[in-house]
Amino acid sequence: MSRNRSGGSPAARRFTTETKAASKTTELIAYVVAVVGVGITALTVDDDPNFGAERAWLYITILTVGYMLSRGLAKAGSYQPDDDR
Repeated sequence: MSRNRSGGSPAARRFTTETKAASKTTELIAYVVAVVGVGITALTVDDDPNFGAERAWLYITILTVGYMLSRGLAKAGSYQPDDDR
């Protein structure tokens, strides 16, 4: 049994993780669906001068940045119980 420096009660253990794993979130599912949708659209209308591979990669990059920001915000302050007990 470990005690804290003041000699009082045992040190508290943390029984939570910061957030859910990314694979367990609806954010990941929405991100993958959106990227696949942009890819299919780019393949379908590739002859259109207003929407081609360059525009598709731009949209995929924007979606990726948005996903990374949403995961960062999710990790900023939410907690989930730790299942490793």
